Amino acid sequence: MKDLYKELDKDLRYLEGLKSCLNCGVCTAICPAAEVSDYDPRRIVDTIQKRDESELEKLLKGDEIWMCGECLSCKTRCPRGNTPGYIIQALRAQSIDTGMFTESEQGRKQLAVKRTVGDHILKYGYCVYIDEVDNDMYPEQGPVWKWLRENRESMLERLGTSYNKNQSGTLRNTSQGSLVDLQKIFDETGGTKRLEKIEKDSAEKAKELNIDFKEGKDDYFNWLYNE
Repeated sequence: MKDLYKELDKDLRYLEGLKSCLNCGVCTAICPAAEVSDYDPRRIVDTIQKRDESELEKLLKGDEIWMCGECLSCKTRCPRGNTPGYIIQALRAQSIDTGMFTESEQGRKQLAVKRTVGDHILKYGYCVYIDEVDNDMYPEQGPVWKWLRENRESMLERLGTSYNKNQSGTLRNTSQGSLVDLQKIFDETGGTKRLEKIEKDSAEKAKELNIDFKEGKDDYFNWLYNE
């Protein structure tokens, strides 16, 4: 395996995010995720500063780096100009690039994110699209949402949206030209390669766990979603 810190040092988000942490804990105090989970940005930044390869590997294989909401509240309060949220972004990218994301419960769920948000962006031009948010997958949406989905064409027409129409406005069909441009952006920025890496490494993990792996909402996807 390549030197983990050598690779991390190439990530501009890491270089911009870590100046000189004094371990004051202000980032954790302001962090919404830390309030509702065991996520602690202070602890992560403190660990990173030690430049210990084994500790970095533990982070890349663990759940904690996937708990950040990337709201960047930490950026607004750090007295030393650090941005733990940027560091988390770099660690997440490295976890995927090294395949270590499959070693943690939260990391493995990146396949579910890829097959929903990621695929929907490239298919519809929207990261969240009403046709895909059904009650079978999202029962917490409740009966009102179920009714809205069943009657969405007439309801969205009354609300003045452009749902399923080739015109300007809310929920309009994204033009084919724009979808092609989106794909090119993903290709050029490395997004496509990363999505493919998530699929490839997830397939290997599914094989290791003896769970059927195909496409879409297959057995492995459902196992992840309900794990």
